Amino acid sequence: MSTSAARTAPPGGPAGQEPGEPGEAGGPAAAPLADGAGLWSGLAAVYRAQLSRARVARIPLLFVATFQSIGIMVLMRGVVDAGPGDEARAVVAGSSVLVVAFVALNLLAQYFGRLRASGGLDHYATLPVPPAAVVLGTAGAYASFTLPGTAVTAVTGALLYGLPLDGLWLLAAVVPLVGAALAGLGAALGLLAPRQEIATLCGQLGMSAALLLGVLPASGLPEPVRGLRDLLPSTYGVEALAAVLGPRPHWPSVVADLGVCVAVGAVTLAAATWAYRRAAVR
Repeated sequence: MSTSAARTAPPGGPAGQEPGEPGEAGGPAAAPLADGAGLWSGLAAVYRAQLSRARVARIPLLFVATFQSIGIMVLMRGVVDAGPGDEARAVVAGSSVLVVAFVALNLLAQYFGRLRASGGLDHYATLPVPPAAVVLGTAGAYASFTLPGTAVTAVTGALLYGLPLDGLWLLAAVVPLVGAALAGLGAALGLLAPRQEIATLCGQLGMSAALLLGVLPASGLPEPVRGLRDLLPSTYGVEALAAVLGPRPHWPSVVADLGVCVAVGAVTLAAATWAYRRAAVR
């Protein structure tokens, strides 16, 4: 290299390249990636994409979940009297929330377990959206997708058991809050399970727990089983919905139960976001 060329070349590498900047030998440096999307814009994009996909692929499964819950209420009608008693309200509320558990917990655990096993997380890792947006957007789409089936189940159960319909407006709060808590739990189970089959098993067990422990009032369960029931996020949504199906709801208790759903939802969605980061870098 001539003396003049040595004077004009910038120090540390080829012309135009800063010291320590990566690039192929003798070639131009790689262009920087575009800025990633913010949390809310990324969340909205993932939510719209997942909701569009859910409308096509999940409608038959939602029909199965709704039919299953209505079938449980019909079977229980043979042993539970109609009227605003604890048993009737627990059956209707538990069966309605079971639709949310089937979709938001069971299906989401299977979905993320399949993504991890098939390498589909690599696609999401390349998107310019934060990990929290992927988890929150997917969980929100699955949770909101359960609203029609839950409403149909609740109205059918209220008519079948002779319960008032004027309290069912609370579904507008119960479905998203319980859905967020169960969706976060389902996503965490699917992302943390070492194998896809285990993720499917965890989702099925969670839905079965919501079924077995959610359609009976706590007063009729043994004490150890009540402790297990209290650990389920869906329990508090069932209690809130069952309260408004009665003649005189105790609103402070309803608000407290919904507050527990909010707190559990924040914890489970944060755990799912951590599990997503952990699984995406492996």
